[in-house]
Amino acid sequence: MAKTRAKAKSAASPARRAKTTKRRPLAKTGTKAKTKARPKQTFVVSHHREDDFEGGLRRYAKYRDLGISQATKGMVQAHVIRFVPPCRPEEVSKRHYHDVEFQMVYVLKGWIKTELEGQGAIVMKAGSCWIQPPRIEHVVLDYSDDCEVLEVILPADFKTVELA
Repeated sequence: MAKTRAKAKSAASPARRAKTTKRRPLAKTGTKAKTKARPKQTFVVSHHREDDFEGGLRRYAKYRDLGISQATKGMVQAHVIRFVPPCRPEEVSKRHYHDVEFQMVYVLKGWIKTELEGQGAIVMKAGSCWIQPPRIEHVVLDYSDDCEVLEVILPADFKTVELA
C-alpha cells in the first residue's frame, strides 16, 4: 500500500509543477522610492518603580513612561497606564480619537470595557491585545480597580480629539 501511495504522489508531482507559474518581475519605474531617514535609536531600559507613575492625559489614569520616546527621538511612545479606581463612567466615557499612525494596547492586569467604532463594546482582559486603527473613535466604558495596560503609539507626539 505504501508503494502505491508513493507512485501516486510521484505521478502527480509533474502535473502539479506544470501548472505553476513564475512570478513576473515588477516593471521598473526609473525612480527609486524615497524613504524618510529614521532617527538613530539609543538603548534604554525601564525597571518598574511605583514612583514613576504620574498624571498625564486623563485624570483617571496614571502613566509610567518607559523611555521609548526619548530613545527613538519621538518615533514611538510606550507607557503603562494604571487606571485610578473607582471607575466613574461620567468622567471616562467621553468619545474621542487619537491622531496617530499606529496604536497597540495590551492588558497587563484586570480588565477594561471599551467601545470602538464599528466594533461595539468589548471587554478586554489580562492578556488581551488590540490595535486601534488611526483616528478610530472610541470610548472607555468601565474598568476594574486593578486595570493596567501597556500602550505603544506612533508617533510619540500625537493629538487626542474629544468629540461632542
